[in-house]
Amino acid sequence: MFIAKVTGSVIATQKVDSMVGNKLLVVEPYRLEPSERKKLVTTGRTFIAVDMLGSGVGDFVLITQGSSARLTPETKSLPIDCVVVGIVDQAHIDAACVYSREEMPAEETPPVEAKKPKPKAAAKPAPKPEPPPQPEPESEPEAEPEADSDE
Repeated sequence: MFIAKVTGSVIATQKVDSMVGNKLLVVEPYRLEPSERKKLVTTGRTFIAVDMLGSGVGDFVLITQGSSARLTPETKSLPIDCVVVGIVDQAHIDAACVYSREEMPAEETPPVEAKKPKPKAAAKPAPKPEPPPQPEPESEPEAEPEADSDE
């Protein structure tokens, strides 16, 4: 398992039937900062995880990867490689708290601005069909001059 921070979500309207209804999150694994060992820092990697618990952007979560992601009753038949299996309240290393959900500084969880939907371009009216060409009036053949008959 790994501690990861939820940094976003994924919306996929077209997916296999077994994945319909599952929430997909973008998660970024964290590790203990090696020199002072007093805080968690990002590993720089990103994964997509199925969320079974209702976590959200800014939460630190426990993730499981690989075949272990399919060992819960909820995920055993899903084609997944990463799942959220817990929401972290606190993490302690060497008797020091390196993360507390209640004490997390506000600057570490910036508010997420929802993107405003782009206005849809007004549909252009369908072009009016051109009227079919009118046949040109046929002119009547000119009468041939009558020949004088000398009979």
